[in-house]
Amino acid sequence: MANWSVEIIGIIAGVLGIIAWFPQLKKIWIEKSAEGISLLAFLMILLALTLWFIYGYMINSPALMISNGATWILICFVIVGSWRVQKNQLD
Repeated sequence: MANWSVEIIGIIAGVLGIIAWFPQLKKIWIEKSAEGISLLAFLMILLALTLWFIYGYMINSPALMISNGATWILICFVIVGSWRVQKNQLD
């Protein structure tokens, strides 16, 4: 079982990491700007988050699974939004 005092620190760090992506999401989805976004880099981030999630599952760490799973979803929104904005700019 997870050491909950340690997991709380991980959950707080995860929440802060998730919140850090909101300005990027706003820029892409609200402002319709994907300038400087590398889809390849974000795909690599997605792979890294997947591996961190699997690692969290293997060591039974809810903090790693929750934070990396939630960030994975946000990164998917960044990738899809960037792709759409970049595609529309080419049209």
